[in-house]
Amino acid sequence: MQVENTKAQMRKGVLEFCILSVLSSGDAYPSDIMRKLKDANLIVVEGTLYPLLTRLKNARLLSYRWQESQSGPPRKYFALTPEGHLFLNELRASWDELVASVARTTQNQ
Repeated sequence: MQVENTKAQMRKGVLEFCILSVLSSGDAYPSDIMRKLKDANLIVVEGTLYPLLTRLKNARLLSYRWQESQSGPPRKYFALTPEGHLFLNELRASWDELVASVARTTQNQ
């Protein structure tokens, strides 16, 4: 089994959580979201990000608005909905529990 495959699967598993977390600080354009994820070493391509944003929007966790651009067509900015904020809070609690469980399991070895 290759470690890179496992690492990629772990990153994919937390990507929604990370996207919602990025948007918790305010509206963002998809390329801004991608940059923040890449800055955190979570390499994401458009073909991965856009379907996730659409799925989160369809689940009513995100909304979007169009904003005129100085250098081209209008841009779509995404934001957390009230439901998205609640969902993110639940994910944070679950994440904290998972991190603690993994730490207890792996540190005892």
